[in-house]
Amino acid sequence: MQPIRILIVDDSAFIRYALAKRLDAEPDLTVVGTAYDGIDALHKVAYLQPDVVTLDIEMPRLNGLDTLRQLMAQSPRPVIMLSTLTQEGARETFQALALGAVDFVPKPTTTIHVQQVLDTLIDKIRSVAGMPMGRLQRLRQASARVGVPQPPAHTRSLGRRDVVLVIGASTGGPQALQSVVSRLPADLPAALVIVQHMPPQFTATLAERLDAHSAFRIRESDGTETLRVGQGLVAPGGYHLVLHRGGAVSLSSAPPRNHVRPSVDVTFESAAASYGSATVAVILTGMGSDGTEGARHIKAAGGFVAAESEETCVVYGMPRSAANAGLVDALVPLGDMAETATRLVHRARETL
Repeated sequence: MQPIRILIVDDSAFIRYALAKRLDAEPDLTVVGTAYDGIDALHKVAYLQPDVVTLDIEMPRLNGLDTLRQLMAQSPRPVIMLSTLTQEGARETFQALALGAVDFVPKPTTTIHVQQVLDTLIDKIRSVAGMPMGRLQRLRQASARVGVPQPPAHTRSLGRRDVVLVIGASTGGPQALQSVVSRLPADLPAALVIVQHMPPQFTATLAERLDAHSAFRIRESDGTETLRVGQGLVAPGGYHLVLHRGGAVSLSSAPPRNHVRPSVDVTFESAAASYGSATVAVILTGMGSDGTEGARHIKAAGGFVAAESEETCVVYGMPRSAANAGLVDALVPLGDMAETATRLVHRARETL
């Protein structure tokens, strides 16, 4: 098998050196070139034809966002952004994801952080390499489409026949989440909970962007809220979001599950324990198997599980794991997920 060919684009000589040295140490990866700005990158993509590009955002002459825009128009391929852990960095990262980047890693800030980032980057490169270009283009088009604007949902306390809708996602999740939540009907009799694998500085921005495109009122949880119909809570980066009976929620700094915090499994399992058959879970695109054990708890409690099918996933990892375990009631493409989730919410309600 040929090694995965990588182009590193960054204006920092240290970052270029650190990434190239670590990535070249992996037998299945090879760095075919480095570029110091966007203009240099576009030339090198044309003749090196890398399988994956790592791309900095802040660069001279042609910045990362403008580079990405041209790259996706001229020669689309998987791009992983290196993003600063700031509010502005979060906003720019979400712009990059909307332009077609498949994922991001935080830009390293210390020697220790460099090793953590590199380990994460290697996993993400392996997961997105070989992604069909047709799927990449379809995903970019899908991320630009949102549901028809709806009046804001009326929020109210959870009633006896209301449902808790919990959604978990990882790589490719921000675009997928926007597609789903923008299409959920304002009168859906459910409280919404979202777990996206993301650093602390990014989940607040994610909540703001989802809120702007949804009838649901979506915010990052601070652990003091109560679940309400018509409201969505996003698990904050760095904490597990735990659901309790009566609508209460809390944040936990317990060790990571599946190497992540927040973990989809933690939230799914707490939803199953607290709401039983009044739980509907959705597993969207992402690496690994987070969500599978939680889905097992939800099914055992009488709830329902939907998962995104391979044809629209950026990475068909988390959905595949749950589907292979026989835990999925509906395996559907992203464009059908909001309708499927709505149908399952009403099916769950019939059992209450």
